[in-house]
Amino acid sequence: MPRPHLPDLSLATFRRKLASVDALPQLCVLGTIAGLVTGSLMVGFQLLLDLGALAFMPGADSEDFEGLAPWFRALLPLVAVTLIGVGLWRQPPAARKLGVGHVIERLTYHQGRFPLRNWINQWWVGVASVLGGLSAGREGPAIHLGAAAVSGIGERLRLPHNSLRVLVACGTAAGISASFNTPVAGVIFAMEVVMMEYTIAGFMPVILASSMGAVVAQLVYSTEPAFQSSSVSLDSWFNLSWILVSALVIGLLSGGFIRLAKLTTGFAAWPVAARLAAVGLATGLVAWWYPEVQGIGYDSLASMLDGEVAVSVLVALALAKLGLTALTVASGIPIGIIGPVLVCGAAAGGLCGLLGHWLWPAAAADPSLFAMLGMAAMMGAVLQAPLAALMALLELTHNPNIILPGMLAVVISGLTARRLCRCEGFFISLTRHGLHPLQQPLAQALSRVSVPAVMERSLVRSQRMVSRDEAESLLHAKPAWVVIVRSRDDKPTLALKAADLARVLLDDETWATEEQIDLLEVPGQRLDMAAIHLEATLSEALDRLNEAGVDALYVETSIGPIKRRISGIITRESIENYYRYTP
Repeated sequence: MPRPHLPDLSLATFRRKLASVDALPQLCVLGTIAGLVTGSLMVGFQLLLDLGALAFMPGADSEDFEGLAPWFRALLPLVAVTLIGVGLWRQPPAARKLGVGHVIERLTYHQGRFPLRNWINQWWVGVASVLGGLSAGREGPAIHLGAAAVSGIGERLRLPHNSLRVLVACGTAAGISASFNTPVAGVIFAMEVVMMEYTIAGFMPVILASSMGAVVAQLVYSTEPAFQSSSVSLDSWFNLSWILVSALVIGLLSGGFIRLAKLTTGFAAWPVAARLAAVGLATGLVAWWYPEVQGIGYDSLASMLDGEVAVSVLVALALAKLGLTALTVASGIPIGIIGPVLVCGAAAGGLCGLLGHWLWPAAAADPSLFAMLGMAAMMGAVLQAPLAALMALLELTHNPNIILPGMLAVVISGLTARRLCRCEGFFISLTRHGLHPLQQPLAQALSRVSVPAVMERSLVRSQRMVSRDEAESLLHAKPAWVVIVRSRDDKPTLALKAADLARVLLDDETWATEEQIDLLEVPGQRLDMAAIHLEATLSEALDRLNEAGVDALYVETSIGPIKRRISGIITRESIENYYRYTP
């Protein structure tokens, strides 16, 4: 009786399948794992905040800065910047890069590989900045911690780099999902802000990761939306015109925030101690009278949606908190900005709503509607991520009536920040030929596939000098290429087309009397080659070809601590054939 055929579940087969562009089942497995890991890390980070709040915050609430004595809450930011300055500025500049910006940089220029030191720093810096009363969010640490952890798992398993890119997106989506209980917004944020592309192969594992992250968070905390809001509506179409005006104002505020946060040229010339002291003093001074500007501000946001915040507090949140957040970023302190941006946008929207209600009391909509719209409008304008902002608006409020005015507000504010203020998205600071590297179509296409998917595996290795019998033995396996092993490591590795060697053995009489055949003298196609590792993407391979000035690469596979073997050859032609359409 024939034995049933069992699928090959080895890690080597798993890696090989991941190298191709259509490895959806394998990527979905990774997405599920990434969501569970990131959700658990986010719960752990929140528990650290809760434990820290247990030490000195009223009611062990990490957001209740209002319950602290004025002198104590004003002193907290100075303590926080001192801890961060002493602990972070003693390390190399590369180790100070944290948060969403660091995730995008590592994905863009380092194939989604993260240094361990930055990951460790993110834990304590994130806790110190939030509990220390700085205007900072927790979603930046959540994204960094999740993306770096799941990418590190992929590195330990030696997965191809195209799958590391997807793992980073999965960690990002799960971090947003677990932070805000917004799984759909997490998916859109990961694809729109971090990956900057929409593909089926990317969406499915990211959706799974975002779902698993939300499930883990909901198991520990609650399934309720982050903010409870009443069901509000436009009431009158007249409010659309005021929504457009409000969105214009919020777009200008968003542009001002981005410009202030990026004005590091003059500020960077200050000594580190002076910069940190300026942030601590400014935050403490404002917090003496308005503690609502400290921390993330979700308690204030919930009160705004209920219409329970005074006008003076709204002004402080819309202007002072926004300015403090930008000043903190400009000083070099790596903080999460998405939470504070949501709070500031809601405050600005609430102020616009109150002004409209004062001008047209009979027709104006409830100010809480404008607070909701302001929240999404500022998030969309600052990040230049309109879809992510709209999904966050819907999932945070669970109010379907908000979608139509939300679309108008997000588009107007985004256009205002982009065209009038000349601001790109907050996390897009490096450009190449007018485009961020992740926005270049060729780079995107080549980054989705790794070298094993297109490399030529049919090859044999040989010394430079061979006898006819040895040459015939080499060709017995019907290879496509013969890799010529050189006598010294400083000589370039070469490859000879196997068909050219076969033609010489069959047809060329000049070689019939030779006892030894010099493979470097055989007429035919020979390629100078440089090395590349098995996990590299086609984008990395093309960069390596251009950098080395060769037309082919030999693919190395580690088989021991110092031993490597050549497992394939990838030519410039094979890369071009991948992305060029052939009818």
